[in-house]
Amino acid sequence: MKKKPISITHIANELKVSVTTVSFVLNGKAKEKHISKELTKKVLDYAKLVNYRPNQIAQSLRTGKSKILVFMVEDISNSFFSKLARIFEDIAYEKGYKVIFCSNENNDEKSNELITLFNFRQVDGFIIVPSPGIKDTIENLVKDNIPVVLLDRFFEELDCCSVVIDNAQAAFDATQHLIDNKFKNIGFISTATDQSQMGGRLSGYENAVKTNGLKSNTLQIPFNEIIKGRGKAYIHNFLDTHPDLDAVFFATNYLAQSGLEVLKEKDARLIRDLGIIAFDDNDMFKIYDPTITSVSQPLVEISIKLMELMLPLLKRKEGSIIHQQAVLKTELLIRESSMAK
Repeated sequence: MKKKPISITHIANELKVSVTTVSFVLNGKAKEKHISKELTKKVLDYAKLVNYRPNQIAQSLRTGKSKILVFMVEDISNSFFSKLARIFEDIAYEKGYKVIFCSNENNDEKSNELITLFNFRQVDGFIIVPSPGIKDTIENLVKDNIPVVLLDRFFEELDCCSVVIDNAQAAFDATQHLIDNKFKNIGFISTATDQSQMGGRLSGYENAVKTNGLKSNTLQIPFNEIIKGRGKAYIHNFLDTHPDLDAVFFATNYLAQSGLEVLKEKDARLIRDLGIIAFDDNDMFKIYDPTITSVSQPLVEISIKLMELMLPLLKRKEGSIIHQQAVLKTELLIRESSMAK
């Protein structure tokens, strides 16, 4: 027969003190409630002796707080998101919160299912990299006073906290770097989406080539084709139909990895002959030959800002929060691949 878990009522009865006193001690409020050190030690020692474990579900129902946050990204296996998640986990833990991680695969149906599930389980808040069609879902969370902070991308005209980078400026600076190093026919490979982050990167690239009187060469691959493993075929075809390209700017690190594979398959010399930049750094880019120049996002700064925006939402009273959008700067990590040939 399964042993019945020890309750605070049992502890109170055994020590001949009130349930309230035991609850205050076990929840770290002994000093605040002026409970003596001797009694505090007596309760804690006995709780340890009987291997007391708090009933988290009951505690959540009683306080209205689960102390759990959901961190939903596009793909947790992507190095950018996984590194960011790891940093955020430490920051949240220091504030007394545990984090559940999940991937929505940029799919609206999966996003909505996950949000509904975790909202039903009464998590305290959401960090969400939103898929393209869940604006209404996010808006409903906000209206219901459920703490939510968007990451990496946002929805125009939706009043919601978000942490993003200046994608347009980052892409402009990266493209200008190639142009300054004498590259004149630069291809831009991205995903086909109306989402804010990709729109910013595309506009930054196009603005840079236009400002310098150069021609735009773009490839936008449908995201579902990338998920199905067909991205490389699109890149192959793009390079075949644009043989005069002297540089390529990849809008994500996973597109860059696919592109580097394609270049090696076509002609290994292309990796050295072309100028190459990737958006979002990857540890592998430092050991390629040549090393790959990349746009690096400030992972620690992003994580800190996410928690800075989330904490007031967790503690707020209804209608007391002004939603903020934090726009952070990137760093261009210049390596061998973008230097003048």
